[in-house]
Amino acid sequence: MKIQDDVLAGLIDINSRVLDVGCGDGSLLLYLKKNKRVDGRGLEINQKNVQECLARGLAVIEGDAEKDLINYPDNSFDTAILNQAIQQFYEPRKVLNELLRIAKKAIITIPNFGYWKVRLSLLLKGTMPVTKTLPHSWYDTPNLHMSSIKDFYNLCSLDNIKVIKSISITSDKISDIKTNNLEVKNLISELGVFLVSK
Repeated sequence: MKIQDDVLAGLIDINSRVLDVGCGDGSLLLYLKKNKRVDGRGLEINQKNVQECLARGLAVIEGDAEKDLINYPDNSFDTAILNQAIQQFYEPRKVLNELLRIAKKAIITIPNFGYWKVRLSLLLKGTMPVTKTLPHSWYDTPNLHMSSIKDFYNLCSLDNIKVIKSISITSDKISDIKTNNLEVKNLISELGVFLVSK
């Protein structure tokens, strides 16, 4: 998703140290290396994806973020990225706080369960929605904890995490999320992108 890569790249400083957690096939890391000249590292649980990353010349190791982030020293990175993966962890709150221990800032993206099409599908069909950003059926989804943009704001407030910037993505439309438009953005956004710090 090119537009999402551009949005994430826009939140990252040139020549910074970046950890992409759950980096998949390394597409975003490769994009950041080319466009932002980052010193990029990746942590990925899927061995096949790790091999693909290594074949692309990326510094990626196989590991489980819930168990392995503890091995990174404090402030090892300028920015940690968790792109549409926080909902896949058993303990997303713990992972978020670990990211903010090992990096000065974190970029978290979430598929927004508060999106109006998701709400309407659940209301009218009475079944768990399947959408572009939530493409799996309930029985084969990797998602354990569905949340909305508003839920993520509430978690940040609970853990004294500062939301530096938040962005709404719907199709090819990008806009800022602010406290005064949070209700509306929670309704009309497919994805939420958050730049956070402690």
